[in-house]
Amino acid sequence: MARITLDHIRHAYGEKPKSEADYSLKEVHHEWNDGGAYALLGPSGCGKTTLLNIISGLLQPSEGRILFDGKDVTHLSTQQRNIAQVFQFPVIYDTMTVYDNLAFPLRNRGVAEPEVDRRVREILEMIDLASWAKKKARGLTADQKQKISLGRGLVRNDVNAILFDEPLTVIDPHMKWQLRSQLKKLHRQFGFTMVYVTHDQTEALTFADKVVVMYDGQIVQIGTPAELFEKPKHTFVGYFIGSPGMNVLPAAIDGSSVNVGGQTLTLDYRPAVAAGARTELGIRAEFISLSRDGMPVSISKVEDIGRQKIVRAEFAGKPIAIVVPEDGEIPAEPRVIFDPAAINIYADSWRVGREG
Repeated sequence: MARITLDHIRHAYGEKPKSEADYSLKEVHHEWNDGGAYALLGPSGCGKTTLLNIISGLLQPSEGRILFDGKDVTHLSTQQRNIAQVFQFPVIYDTMTVYDNLAFPLRNRGVAEPEVDRRVREILEMIDLASWAKKKARGLTADQKQKISLGRGLVRNDVNAILFDEPLTVIDPHMKWQLRSQLKKLHRQFGFTMVYVTHDQTEALTFADKVVVMYDGQIVQIGTPAELFEKPKHTFVGYFIGSPGMNVLPAAIDGSSVNVGGQTLTLDYRPAVAAGARTELGIRAEFISLSRDGMPVSISKVEDIGRQKIVRAEFAGKPIAIVVPEDGEIPAEPRVIFDPAAINIYADSWRVGREG
């Protein structure tokens, strides 16, 4: 496995970029640990596949270097980097059997046949295709073919990293959960360095030790699922992570006081906000309580989603979401209380800390 260093990487698809807006991938300067499980998460067009292809060697960055364990691999091919990559749509050999599809990358590297057989049978069990081992791949369904692609990425144990580009798109929901769990188990067992691209937050948060959230061509936060939920560094992370997303409200900051639409909240610290910055308050729906005391709200809709309810309301002229337990009371004249410890303050979309 490899420690992956992204040394001031930038990429533009057009020639001679003149401004930051010309770069599809803004500057990335991070180091990912040997044996880590990372997810690149973000909407379509945010740059995550571009970054993945730069790591794999399918794309040369316009600027910067890629290092594996300190060795510069920027101009090496995917094969020379010893990368396994699984793509969004299945890439298999239709004329081969399922067994031979999985055995091919091992045989191609001269692995002894008993070890080939052991590894292939282990992966066949994991992807639930053991009964199909002797069948030609041509007759398989799309999700079965993608399982073979996944298996080919996992069957080798000598790779520097395994890269997954939205690999579960054609997999049915139950199998998605099963394969994610198996990938996680395999990572814990063998310590592969894994990078997994997805736009699905459930996939990212259940698979990865660290989630890399991308927006508009840049990395806006790298963190554990808990860090992304509790302390989003950018308002986009707050919107994108969680269901419902974080409530973000325009706010005026004066020392430790926060004014939202005429309602004033007091923090136990003074946010470090630069003069002239556009300031906002962010708070998760889970940290707002409905009560008979507090600040007035107007409820427009209640969504019952089983174990809890999502209350849609208007607070200080702005829409907010509030999560209420399934048996929680909704007062006739509702008011809300924000948990002060769960309030995040943003200046020009970036989270700010305490003064000093």
